[in-house]
Amino acid sequence: MSARKSTNRIAELEELIGYTFASHDRLKRALTHASATRKPGDNSHYERLEFLGDRVLGVCIAEMLFETFPTAPEGELSVRLNALVSGKTCAAIADEIGLHAFITTGNDVKHVTGKRMRSVRADVVESVIAAIYLDGGLEPARDFITRYWAGRLHETGAGIRDSKTALQEWAHTHSGETPVYTLVEKTGPDHDPLFKISVAIHGVSGGNGAGRSKRAAEQAAARAVLLREGVWKEDAAGLIEEAG
Repeated sequence: MSARKSTNRIAELEELIGYTFASHDRLKRALTHASATRKPGDNSHYERLEFLGDRVLGVCIAEMLFETFPTAPEGELSVRLNALVSGKTCAAIADEIGLHAFITTGNDVKHVTGKRMRSVRADVVESVIAAIYLDGGLEPARDFITRYWAGRLHETGAGIRDSKTALQEWAHTHSGETPVYTLVEKTGPDHDPLFKISVAIHGVSGGNGAGRSKRAAEQAAARAVLLREGVWKEDAAGLIEEAG
């Protein structure tokens, strides 16, 4: 791609993002998949930025929820937060922006559209947030997040009850016993672990879940059972609500 064409593409993306970068280096890195790097150990891709962007997103969304729902208990705020920072939501925002058209990948990753590559698009959204934060500070990063997340704060299912609480109530009614959660596996580095949890319920098939914390993995396992048993339902857009 010629330098002029590349500059035009960056300007097009900046308009979509709503922020003009002082330096394009970090933005270009935020859009570069590891498959596009040429040498082992080459860090000129988005993975480190994605780590930072995830934390910036979490802080900004938590602040938005805290201010928007002044009477909501901690449990409801946590459920809303988890839904809003999920890979599914981040990928949906990437698709809304049309971010897939700007991502650079290697020859072995030819397409970043479709459900299979949803995690890549989600990661790049978080990487772009980090690039904005490092280039201009928290305010422009917050502006970007507000621009694309504010309208999702009140979406159906975002405030559904804590899944562990809902499963415990259902299990007590169904079998009179409390669900038991077991750590199946912990992988990844200490600063960014991935937990896999199973939940067992007397008289009912169990469920499995994964998350960046034990609590998140337990919530995912509980949610899987609630959906399978028809206690909760998921619509075509991926929004969850209580059945009935």
